[in-house]
Parts: sequence; C-alpha cells; structure tokens
Amino acid sequence: MTSYPSEYELDVVIKDGDVVHIRPVRPDDADRHRALMALLGRESRFFRFFQVKEALTDEETEYFVNVDYHDRMALVVLDGDKMIAVGRYDRNTDAPDTAQVAFAVADEYQSRGIGTALLQLLTAHARQHDIGRFTADVLAENVRMIRVFRNAGYELTRTLDQGVYAVDFPVEYTEGARAATEEREKRAVAASVLPLFFPGSIAVVGASTRRGAIGNTLFKNLISTGFNGPVYPVNPTARVVESVRAYPSVLHIPERIDLAFIVVPSAHVIDAVRQCGEAGVRGVVVISAGFGEVGNTDMEAELLDVVRSHGMRMVGPNCMGLLNTSETINMNGTFAPVYPPRGNIAMSSQSGALGIAILEFARRNALGISQFISVGNKADIVGSDLLALWEDDPQTDVILFYLESFGGPRRFTRLARRVARKKPIIAVKSGRTGAGSRAASSHTGALASRDIAVDALFEEAGVMRVDTLEGMFGLASLLSNQPVPKGRRVGIVTNAGGPAILAADALEGRGLELPALSDELRARIGAHLPAEASTANPIDMIAGAGPDEYRASLEGLLHSGEVDTVMVLYVPTSAGGEKAIGRVVREVAEAYEGETTLVAVFMQVAEASEYLRGESTTVPVYQFPEDAAVALEKAVRYGDWLQADPGEVPKMDRIENDKAKRLMAKAMRRLGPDGGWLDPGEVTELLGLHGIRVPKEAIATSEDDAVAAAKQIGGPVVLKVIAESALHKSDSGGIALDLEGEDEVREAYRKVSTAVDDVDGVLVQEMIRGGHEVLVGVTEDPNFGPLIVYGLGGIMVEVMQDVTFKLWPITDVDASEMVDGIRGAKLLRGYRNLPEGDVGGVEDILLRVSAMVGICPEIVEMDLNPVKVLEPGHGVVAVDARIRVRQADPGAAIELADLPAVVNTRLPRTAE
Repeated sequence: MTSYPSEYELDVVIKDGDVVHIRPVRPDDADRHRALMALLGRESRFFRFFQVKEALTDEETEYFVNVDYHDRMALVVLDGDKMIAVGRYDRNTDAPDTAQVAFAVADEYQSRGIGTALLQLLTAHARQHDIGRFTADVLAENVRMIRVFRNAGYELTRTLDQGVYAVDFPVEYTEGARAATEEREKRAVAASVLPLFFPGSIAVVGASTRRGAIGNTLFKNLISTGFNGPVYPVNPTARVVESVRAYPSVLHIPERIDLAFIVVPSAHVIDAVRQCGEAGVRGVVVISAGFGEVGNTDMEAELLDVVRSHGMRMVGPNCMGLLNTSETINMNGTFAPVYPPRGNIAMSSQSGALGIAILEFARRNALGISQFISVGNKADIVGSDLLALWEDDPQTDVILFYLESFGGPRRFTRLARRVARKKPIIAVKSGRTGAGSRAASSHTGALASRDIAVDALFEEAGVMRVDTLEGMFGLASLLSNQPVPKGRRVGIVTNAGGPAILAADALEGRGLELPALSDELRARIGAHLPAEASTANPIDMIAGAGPDEYRASLEGLLHSGEVDTVMVLYVPTSAGGEKAIGRVVREVAEAYEGETTLVAVFMQVAEASEYLRGESTTVPVYQFPEDAAVALEKAVRYGDWLQADPGEVPKMDRIENDKAKRLMAKAMRRLGPDGGWLDPGEVTELLGLHGIRVPKEAIATSEDDAVAAAKQIGGPVVLKVIAESALHKSDSGGIALDLEGEDEVREAYRKVSTAVDDVDGVLVQEMIRGGHEVLVGVTEDPNFGPLIVYGLGGIMVEVMQDVTFKLWPITDVDASEMVDGIRGAKLLRGYRNLPEGDVGGVEDILLRVSAMVGICPEIVEMDLNPVKVLEPGHGVVAVDARIRVRQADPGAAIELADLPAVVNTRLPRTAE
C-alpha cells in the first residue's frame, strides 16, 4: 500500500469563487461518506449507482474509504467538516494501464466546478502511477457528467449501448486540457478575489473613535472618498464612530457584508475573522500585524485555516489595505494619507510602508491608479491571484508589482506568461544581493543564485524587471500612455546639442538605434528650420526653436515610418517657453493616430507632466534623457518578447522513459531518501537512455584492469579517479589525459589512484580530442524548481562565468537562445581561425537534459562539464558528468502549478 499522499491536501477555488478543501479519502471518513448519501437526490444516486440506493451498506462504506492510493484512489471535497463530493478511480485488473473513474457531488453543490476539479486531480495522480486512460460508464441522461469530461479538455471517445455511454479518454495533460484548466482557473480565482475590490458593503472591525488610530483613519478614508455602499463600524465599546452607528460585532450587522477590514490586536484577529465567516463575509483584509513576520507562524496558519473553512479569501495579515478608484466603487480601504488619481495602472506592494510612499509618488506625478493592494504576509492572496483578476479587468492596462518574496513562483510564471501577452507587467524584486550564491558542490550549482532564478522567471514570463521604484513608475508612465515600441529605431528632436548627445549615448549604450534619416525626410523637416539647424538624427533645431519648429519636426518624424520611437527634448531658453512647447507636443500627440511611440524629456521643468497631459493622450515625460532611455530599453525588449516565437517543448527521440525510471528507482533504493551522487556507471547509463553520447569507458580497480580497459577501448584514453572527495578532479590531481600505451596507463593509474584518500576506483575513458568545451547542467532552486544552465565549460567556467539560465522545461527556441546568449557564442560559429562547432548538437543536448529532468524529477544537480562540441554534423560528447539526486518533491511531481485554481497546499510553503 502506498503511503497517504499528503501532497493532495489542497484548497481549491471553484467556479463561483468559493474555496473548498480537497484531500485523499481516509478510513475515518466512513460517517462522512454515509452523510454524503443523504445529500444526493434520487436522480444523483441513480446516476452514480445505476439504482436508487437509499444508503451504503457497511461493507460498501468500508470499501470506499479504504484505498491503497495506487491502484485505488479517492479524493473527497469538504465544506468545513461536511463531505460534499467524492471522486475516485479503480485500476482495471484486465487492463492495468486503465482505470474506472466515478464521481458523486451533493445536489446543492453541483454545477460549481467541483467535479472538474476532482477530475483534474485524479488524472494527475493517475499519471504518477502509470495509468494512461480513464474509462467510465455514464447513463445517457447524465448530461452533467458527460459535460464534465468534455469540458475538461481531454480527447473523449464514447459509445452508446443500451442507454449507457462507455466513455474513454487518455489522462495525458494535453494542450487542450491545459487550456481548459487555465480558463476555468481564471474565472474561478477572479470570482473569488472580486469581492475584495468590488464589494457591495463593508465592515471595519476595530473602527476606532480615537483620532489618528489606524482603525479610525481607515474608516474615515472609506467614508471620505465616497465609497458607493454602506460602511459599518464594528466596535463593542462605542455607540458611534465618526457619526456612524457602531455594532458590537459583525454578527450584529443587519445586512450581509461582502468585505471586512480587521484592525484589532493580533490576539483577537482569529475570533474576529471567525465571526466574519459565520456572518457570510466573502473576503477579509487583515491589517493587524503580529503573525508570521514576527515568527508567529502557527497563529498565521490557524488564521488561514479559519479563512479557508468558511470559503473566504484574505489579504494580509500585516498589510496596509487596498483601494479601487473605479467610479462605481471609490473605495479607499487603506490608512494612507493620500488617494491617487484615477487611471489604468494596477499595483501590488508587499511592503505597507513602501505602499504609502508609492501612492504619494503616484499622486505627485499624476500617475493614474486603477487598483492598489498591499499584500503583507501573503498568507492567502498572492501575485498570481491578482494576475488572474487583472488579466481581463477593463480598468487596468499596466500591472506593477513590488516583491520581496514569491508566493507560488511556478504558478506566477505560468499566469504571467499568459497575462503579459495582453498587458505589460513590471516588477521591482528586492534582494538582488544579500543571499548570494548558495553553497554547492558542482560548477552548475555554484554559478546559480536566487536572483538568477528570479531573472530567468521574469525573462521567460515577459515581466519587465526594474531596480528602483522610480524606474518602475517611469516605465509604467510610458506603457500606460503610449504603444509598445515596434522596434529599436529612435529619432530625437531637440533644441540643445548637449542633451541630445547624452540621449544618443544612453540609447545606443542600451542596444537602441539612431538610424540615419532619408534625404526626403530631412528636406521636408529642414524646410521649417533655420539654416543653422541640423536635420540629421538627432534633429537639432538649435536654441531658438519655438512651437512651430517643434510641431513640424515632430509631425515629420511621427509620420515618416523611419523610426519606432520619437524622443523630444526641451531645455528652457525663455520664461514660459515650456508651456508653449508642452502644448504643441500634447496637440501633436492627440492628433496622431499611428503606432510610433512618443516620449518627452523636459529638463529643469518640474511641472512638465501638467503640460503634456491631455484628455485623450498623455505623453510620458522624464527629467533627464538617461531616465527615458532606461524606460525605452525595457519597453523595446518587452516588444521583442511579444513578437518572438515562444517555441515548443519537442518530443525527443531515442529516450527510453521506462528504463530510466527503473534505473532511478534502483539508485534511490541504494542512496535512500536524502539521495547523493550517482555512481559513474549509473550516470553513463542514464545519459545513454536519454540519447546523450558519452565516451566509451570502463571502471578499473587495479593497474592490470586499467591496461585491459585501455586496450578494449582503443586509441588514447583518459584516467579519472572515482572518489566522493574528488568532484573537481583537476583540482586534486585525479585526472590524466591523452594516454597511449601500457606504460603511460600504468603510471597514470598509480598517480590518480593515490590523489585522494577515499578512492573507489579509476574510470578509464575514451579520449575525445579537439572540439570546443561547454557546460550543460541542472540546478534545483528550492522555490522556482529546476534551472537548465549552459555556458563555456572546462576549468575556467567559474572564473569566466559566461553562462545563461532558463527555467525548466525549455523549448526549442529557449535552447537556441541559450546557445546564442553567452559572450562566447561566436566561438561555435567559427570565430577567426577556430573551427565551427555543431550548434545543432548543443541545442539537442540541452533539450535532452530538460527532458531528463521531467522523466527523473529526483535530479537536483547535474554537471556535464566539459561537453565536447565537435565539428558540424559530428554532434557533442558529454566527456565528464556528475548527477546528484534526492527523493522527488511530491508536490512538484503532481504539477501543482498547473492544477485547477489551487490557492494553497497543506505542504510547507517554501515559496514564502
């Protein structure tokens, strides 16, 4: 019997936004199973059992609640302690790669997505246990069950016989199934988060009568900004708060409350939230501190359990609140002293203190905010929930995140990759330094750091990372007001040569281009400029340029089709001139209907944003050209990402999955759950099973063995010591190269076999001459999962650090980008007199290593260094290889990041 699979204890958002708990069935569920029968109507019982059963017999109940979690699996759904649904499969004994699946959902809870969620989880479990297809017998009248199977996205076949459909479908997680899951998730999570930002009624639990207290400030902010709904203060010791009748508890409020703000001492928070659940509140925002941030993780976990048990969603604890500037809501649920202008930028900040500064910055710079949230400890609501909400929010065009840590980074990546295709996502992620590189025993591990994983995540998902809050708002101002640049060509219009030179240097230093303008365009613009002006790029109209010159130059560039972005620079040369120039720039922008991006740099003009903001168009303005160049470079790279082909994860040939899994299982039995380094023979076999070429080799334990092995291999050989302490053999003298003849082999054997004290043998290996040396590897990040690494190899790898990382799994396009993404990429292209390398072979081995990680999730570290890259057509050879393994994380194995609207697992949340 397989042990209880605790990784399947999950909180899941269903279609209407409620949260239910799903877990594997247990023997103590017998009474709950019997009670579930009473919640099934006559039709439901007939559909499930093909007869109207009044109750389960004791034998049936015992059979249903006792499963082995391998051949027989069942998942139950709980609302509080009440079982409301069960889904199960039983392996077919006559066809062990198939299983019979069945579901029962209480009548009251049907058509809410519960059956679909169970099906998605059961198929994930089945894939883990070598079940390839599900079968089901469904009465023809059971339209709902057929719809569950069909809408799940699986390739369904069904045959009708005497009123019963025999349904059959593969459990493979196809693109169709994935797309269906993502669509359900988007709708379910958005529905669950919606009451937080669009409540019909609000309670403030802890609304204070004391001026200056957080509970008083937050309550007044809700009232003063004109929230379009009732706001109820809850204070057991006050009759009124700010002239509004107060209630002793949320249970005493006569109206159902959608959203409650909790502003009470931490010791009273759980009781307050429990009362909210009993009152039917949909969401809570826990302002109160004193939880996980000060080490009270058990209390925070208990708080989350209370929230979950009542089907609510929670922001915080330890947060500043949230706001929504929509005209239909006008909700300022924060204790910040400022309320930002209405706009199209949504933002999440993990830091409450920074949140106040952010809102003040937005107000001062006239940056319009649609919604803002301070997520605090992120016990429940995390970035991926907000992405699901903001993806289709008509108020929001740009999404901003200030992050200190991730809550579910794999799910964030998956959602961000989809959302960024529709709306720009900008992030400030703190903690670039501090953590540094973790201790690791391989080159690959030493090269990886936490921040490299963050960069890889953002790059893959199309998220633009900036280093400062000012940089974030500078980029947001551009993308919220102007189209994404179509390319790298920038045209500059200026009235001062010095700033134009600074702008040109800043732009070209970031990979942007200042193209030469056509003679026709130069003549057309020059007709409106004095003779002393320059119509090259930059267009220097000289200091006397006024509104007419600016208008002619801007209109000429914008309509030319010769640039993708126009940067207009202005340095004040006369009192009040900035107003006139600002008005012209704004008028030109409002009249222009094309796709060229327009940005402005008004130096020494503090009020420039006022002059460049119109009713229909706003031109983003910067104080210095370098600031504009930084924002443009990020926006251009985002445009490149939008236009790039993401590629696909190809199915590789010459891979023997089953043999590889058996080999790994055997190695894990030898090493135990903590794992360790695979033996050289295991490494060689595993690589071979994945179609990766390795040199001919043999293990020797004596000089005679080494000589015999060298003769068997033929040609020059290499001898390498096998020892746990000699992972880097060149450092310990445990390697001898290019050996021919018995005498050289014997002498080398004596040398390498005495290089360290813990020798287990000597590896005799075919010598691969020539070729370029590269590194291919894998390292496991505890939060982000496996990273695939590629770079220049050999003994200089950690000195040069010319490497690139991608999150697993990689696509064919990823593999190509990795090869071309290092400084030494030219070496494989025949740089100067060096021979070309087999670039296709390098891309192939990267994809095979990525496939190996999927087949063998036990791999946590892999170092193929060097990989010899031979001439084109001759492939690559993994000359030296090490692989470290440990027992696979079951949560990763069931693809938690891809399951339907999983908002929390009951596993330790290492992502925090």
